[in-house]
Amino acid sequence: MDILLSVSSGVPYYQQIFAQVKRLVVSGTLEAGEQLPSIRQLAKDLRVSVITTKRAYEELEQAGFITTVAGKGSFVGVPDTTLIQEEHRMRAEDLLRRAVEEARLGGVPPEDLAEVLQLFYRGDQ
Repeated sequence: MDILLSVSSGVPYYQQIFAQVKRLVVSGTLEAGEQLPSIRQLAKDLRVSVITTKRAYEELEQAGFITTVAGKGSFVGVPDTTLIQEEHRMRAEDLLRRAVEEARLGGVPPEDLAEVLQLFYRGDQ
């Protein structure tokens, strides 16, 4: 599991861990049932405190991305397809918002942008 923490981002480490594990689950890189490193092992690997990784795992569990079994460890939860779909929709909306702003700046008519979107969505790039 590749997690990179940024000292200069200003975002607490536990939130960075949460966001990156969530992204790995949503993208399917981490599959349902896959065992995660133990809290202690991840803390050691990332060179952060056990409290930091424990907090990230607790928040991931509360959000439904992982499950923890006492004495066995933490595992990727069964993905909630509605939640995953919502995540993708939100990211797509953000990207589309930026594309529309760019198109406006360039004077691209909305009809042309809609046509390009349809082509991309169908895979006719």
